[in-house]
Amino acid sequence: MIEFKNISKHYQLKGQTIRALDQINLQIPDGSIFGIIGYSGAGKSTLIRLINLLERPNDGQVIINQKDFTALDARSLRQERANIGMIFQHFNLLQSKTVAANIEMPMKLLGWSKAEREKRLAELLEFIDLKHKKDAYPDELSGGQKQRVGIARALANHPKILLCDEATSALDPQTTKSVLDLLKKINKEQGITIVMVTHEMDVIETVCDYVAVMEQGQVIET
Repeated sequence: MIEFKNISKHYQLKGQTIRALDQINLQIPDGSIFGIIGYSGAGKSTLIRLINLLERPNDGQVIINQKDFTALDARSLRQERANIGMIFQHFNLLQSKTVAANIEMPMKLLGWSKAEREKRLAELLEFIDLKHKKDAYPDELSGGQKQRVGIARALANHPKILLCDEATSALDPQTTKSVLDLLKKINKEQGITIVMVTHEMDVIETVCDYVAVMEQGQVIET
């Protein structure tokens, strides 16, 4: 269970206080696909980045599996972040590295052995159906293939939670469907909790078990 308790986040901009999030209380059940939808500027991306504390709230608690992430020290937070994968709208792949090297990067950072990395890489390439692109570079891939590599990289460390920040908004409708099908497969076969930020109602209707609607930094409906 992911819980937001009385979460507020504000910024100072040109002497004004911008309230990005205002007293958010929300629960995301384990093993679900949970959508967060709203117009641009509603606070969706800020909210999802609180789950792995890429953003810190000014007030309130982020509690995951009964552990208060906002109270963790730096070392404990690094350990917990290894259980959270993230995929992005613009893929965030390293252009100078091959598909294999991009996917292996999180495993290298956590000190996996070469044999462990190669075994997991083979599993992931099979899962995303890109074995034939192992040695290709990102600029040789289509948008859908790049996002599949991004998904594989996010899954590398066997995460329990997968965050998707507008993961399909840069893709055409057919490619979007294939990526959403893959996310559903991940959720069903691996039991990973998926939290999706989107402004596309079609995405919500296709894959999500639950949805929170955001407007001006508040959850107005679930």
